[in-house]
Amino acid sequence: MTGSDTPASFRLAYVPGVTPGKWVRIWQERQPGIPLTLVAVAPGEAAGTLRDGAADAAFVRLPVDRTVFSAIPLYTETTVVVVPKDHLVAAVDEVTAEDLADDIVLHPLDDTLPWESLPGQPAIERPATTADAIELVAAGVGVLVVPQSLARLHHRKDLTYRPVTDAPQSQVALSWPEEATTDLVEVFIGIVRGRTVNSTRGPSTTAAAEPKRAPAGAARRKPAAGKPTARAGGKNPRGGAGGPKGGKRGKPRRRS
Repeated sequence: MTGSDTPASFRLAYVPGVTPGKWVRIWQERQPGIPLTLVAVAPGEAAGTLRDGAADAAFVRLPVDRTVFSAIPLYTETTVVVVPKDHLVAAVDEVTAEDLADDIVLHPLDDTLPWESLPGQPAIERPATTADAIELVAAGVGVLVVPQSLARLHHRKDLTYRPVTDAPQSQVALSWPEEATTDLVEVFIGIVRGRTVNSTRGPSTTAAAEPKRAPAGAARRKPAAGKPTARAGGKNPRGGAGGPKGGKRGKPRRRS
């Protein structure tokens, strides 16, 4: 259902690790009169933010409740393990979950990876957030398996990461409440899907089209039907000269 009223701004939420910059720039180019407001949310807060109307759409990590939200999957992230730089894993290009069997693998409460069974040894307690888990990795307590964008977000000089080839992966999607598919949501969907300006749905702020130019030669008037036309340098079809009546023009004669 498309909303009839256009809000004063478009509010876009996003979870950690997602960088919406390129889509925001396109919005600002195409919708200069409608500001876009970014709303940073924790992974577990994205659904509530949309449901409460605090954001019009959000970049989230799947899954979402498809009975409430629409979602367009955008890309799948590589999963990596974050380790201290002096860890054995740092000496190889990639690992498997089995390679982590002897390590304590931290499992923060905000983890969004769809694990069937966790790798490695469990920690005594689960860290509250991924940021807390990164601190524990730096302290030598254990290792952390996360989407690559989160490893980059929490980069530290004393840590590194390597791909885990058989770990579950995280999918990033654009999501919004299905019953609140407004015109501006449609516009943003078009931007995310790569539609051109002319094909983007929803209201447009583009300038009015320039008036059409007359085709070349249109300035020449066509003769009215039935009226003969004088030929350059020739005689009028009625027998007169092509120029003004009386022939060539000369100096006016003086009156005596």
